[in-house]
Amino acid sequence: MNWILLIIGGLFEVGFATCLGKAKESTGITATLWLAGFLACLAVSMILLYKATQTLPIGTAYAVWTGIGAVGTVLIGIFVFKEPADFWRIFFITTLISSIIGLKLVSNA
Repeated sequence: MNWILLIIGGLFEVGFATCLGKAKESTGITATLWLAGFLACLAVSMILLYKATQTLPIGTAYAVWTGIGAVGTVLIGIFVFKEPADFWRIFFITTLISSIIGLKLVSNA
């Protein structure tokens, strides 16, 4: 169950990074709403990370949480913010995904 909470927390990390990017592109009330979304996603993400670390090793949980956030944020950057998707970005995202899976496989929890 805590792995599921950790994955959901990582997805909320992607949410808060996305909201931050959208707030940067916006002005006025729209920017304020994106910042509110950022704060909400940040709070949920941190709470879920905290819950997951009740039974998972902190080093593994934190690495997986940030890895999910990093991979998701890069993918959102590519598909939403039209950032480049060159060979090296895809290569290193793939190695990051492999590392996240490897941490899950060697975790005792």
